[in-house]
Amino acid sequence: MRTTPFAFSLCLFLSLFLALASACGQPEPKTPVAKCTHKCAAIASNQCTLAACERGCEFVLDRLIEQEASSVLACVAREPRRCSDVVWAQCAVHVGPHADGGPPGPPPPSDDD
Repeated sequence: MRTTPFAFSLCLFLSLFLALASACGQPEPKTPVAKCTHKCAAIASNQCTLAACERGCEFVLDRLIEQEASSVLACVAREPRRCSDVVWAQCAVHVGPHADGGPPGPPPPSDDD
């Protein structure tokens, strides 16, 4: 059985169209909060709703800017408690350079003043 040039062109066009359509499915989030919310919905869906993910990602914005989103989200996903502000805060405190509590405080002022 011979295929006609039209049938071959049609199959080629359809396969190219399907490949392009699947590549253009979901646009990549652009802002740090949108990226965090997208990852949170995928990683911590058992603990957090989409609204809780968005609220939590806005709550720990400083950690997102410091590129610590993956660590914070992994901590939130491990927590047995539900997705609350307390969980997000504890997870944000215990990652990266902040995990050890930060630098020591300044010494007390001298009594000579």
